[in-house]
Amino acid sequence: MKIKDLVNYWDKHARGRLTRDATFVALSDQHHRQLEKLAALYPLKSPQDLMRDLISAALDEIETNFPYVEGTEVVAHDEDGFEIYEDKGLTPEFVRLSQKHIKRLKARQLESVA
Repeated sequence: MKIKDLVNYWDKHARGRLTRDATFVALSDQHHRQLEKLAALYPLKSPQDLMRDLISAALDEIETNFPYVEGTEVVAHDEDGFEIYEDKGLTPEFVRLSQKHIKRLKARQLESVA
């Protein structure tokens, strides 16, 4: 999700699964005031919800903006038959680590239910 898409996201009251892990952040005075203004614009969203959505959007945007670094191995062919090479940049490692942590979080959720 792009930062610019957050307003539409907030307007639709999107839902998702949340971890039970809390993260605390100290904001600068300027960012704290900006968060208060957003909370005033969207009174059905708590400041914590707004921060979560902002951080989520920023992380999604970072993932999509990692530079592609062409590797040597051909992993596919496009519709015109041209070779597509593996990505040796940060994206594959980021995806691998994301999947690893999602599995860990799901396992913890299952343990807490049992």
